[in-house]
Amino acid sequence: MRVKGIAVLLICGSFMTTASFVHAQTQDAAARFRALVDQYFADVVFRYSPTNGTLAGLHQYDAKLEDYSRAGVEAQIATLHAFEKKFDAVSEAGLDESTQGDLAMVRNNIRGTLLMLETIRPWEKNPDNYSSGITNSAFSLMERRFAPPDDRLRSLIAREKQMPAVFDAARKNLKNPPQIYTEIALEQLPDLISFFQHDVPEAFEDAKDAATIAEFHQTNAAVIAALEQYQTWLKTDLLPQSHGDFRIGADTYRKKLEYDEMVDTPLDKLLEIAYADMHKNQAEFQRVAKEVDPSKTPKEVLAELAGIHPAPDQLLQSFHNTFESLISFIRQKQIITIPSTVEPVLEETPPFMRATTQASMDSPGPFEKHSTTAYFNVTLPEKDWTAAHIAEHMAAFNVGTIISTSVHEAYPGHYVQFLWVNQTHLSTVRKLITSNTNVEGWAHYCEQMMLDQGYNQPGVGAKDERESRLIRLGQLQDALLRDARFVVGIKMHTQEMTLDQAREFFVDEGYQSRSIADVETKRGTSDPTYLYYTLGKLEIMKLRADVQKKEGAAFSLERFHDDFMKQGGAPIRIVRRAMLGDDSPTL
Repeated sequence: MRVKGIAVLLICGSFMTTASFVHAQTQDAAARFRALVDQYFADVVFRYSPTNGTLAGLHQYDAKLEDYSRAGVEAQIATLHAFEKKFDAVSEAGLDESTQGDLAMVRNNIRGTLLMLETIRPWEKNPDNYSSGITNSAFSLMERRFAPPDDRLRSLIAREKQMPAVFDAARKNLKNPPQIYTEIALEQLPDLISFFQHDVPEAFEDAKDAATIAEFHQTNAAVIAALEQYQTWLKTDLLPQSHGDFRIGADTYRKKLEYDEMVDTPLDKLLEIAYADMHKNQAEFQRVAKEVDPSKTPKEVLAELAGIHPAPDQLLQSFHNTFESLISFIRQKQIITIPSTVEPVLEETPPFMRATTQASMDSPGPFEKHSTTAYFNVTLPEKDWTAAHIAEHMAAFNVGTIISTSVHEAYPGHYVQFLWVNQTHLSTVRKLITSNTNVEGWAHYCEQMMLDQGYNQPGVGAKDERESRLIRLGQLQDALLRDARFVVGIKMHTQEMTLDQAREFFVDEGYQSRSIADVETKRGTSDPTYLYYTLGKLEIMKLRADVQKKEGAAFSLERFHDDFMKQGGAPIRIVRRAMLGDDSPTL
């Protein structure tokens, strides 16, 4: 029937407009989707990765440990396939645009996990997955005081009781791993053993219950013994049999990019983009280096820059000293809204992360209610390093790269994005699933954006013109590092670039020290798509240019950045659809 020109439906004796009926259907479809999402995270994601449950702030998982056995892996694969069918059966027609984006993210999350488990198979190839995996499970209960120490210690005991069996699974699962993977695992193991010997007991010094403490000493000793036995087995048995190939190949590489980042650009086109950005940054580095000292070559200026760094014992404080000026500049220039005045805590990188990372932001999970501190981790030189090794390591923390690293990790990079996640009403999907081209792309984009807005000017972030140029050189050196990752990641995994060629590429084209080149090459063997820094940065820069073109004089940088933050860590394709309403290419 029609009443006053409005189509209506008679439902159960009551009148409902067509618009209301469609809205009700949409709400019902969205509710069914959210229920399926909740089931997916409970029955798949956190069931098979309880450590991530702890890290997300969901503490019903604290006493559980990952099942590393082949049977556990096969059960996870079967469950993922079952949920893939369930989400494939969900119709987009009844969902709004944001929820359609969530659906795409969940489908890709499932497919990306299946690609990892069924095709890349690190559980068969990477010994470090086991030793660093259990260390991360212990660390997740230590770093944040989300519960009294006795309660967290009981959860740790429950996990430690299951840890020796992890290495039984490793001995059965590992088959002809790449030599570099076994070498990395052996390189990390002394620090991991030391971590359980010293760091773990120290973290629970405030525990009071005598019986709990006594039980912990037993379980912890068993974990240390299991790690020592694993180290011996790796060295004497597995290393001589480590002849596998770490390369994932072009087809898998393309699928990984599509599932993880929603990027389907052909690999040859991506390499063109990578080289173009690298050559542009090299040319700019050379131009600025000539302004610093026209009598020196760019590499000589780089060598000079490498020596301008704080003493190792002053490194953490040097990072902290940047916070005030960065925050002040962001507010003065209206760069982005900072949702909180609480600053992150600076600390040394945990042992199990030191072999492959220089600095990182460790923020509390989106559901953490009791311990909300974020940690800015910085890798300090090891006590047994030579003077030359220390100098090479500290070159990565020069006057310029300290600024770009602070921007990247804290203001307005990862830490500010974390604050937005906490302050914004995001769906469960966008709280728990993120795209690296968004998260790392954003942080890397900020490094250049902040200097483009004037942060390195004398009297702002620099004391004079010379330091201003050195800060720009540091930013460009970091950009070249990411450009080199872009090229090396693709070429190592799809075009037979050797490890030695990769190291040389980081030195010659990425302007990095040999120490950093070695770390970066090792990382690239197991993180093949670490091109996402530059790739995401370029996607965000194109998005900004397109929004500015559309809005003209009304464009606001602060509003653009705030609107970007409101999308969570979604792939840029989804962010672009939300902010511009189109599906045009992201690059």
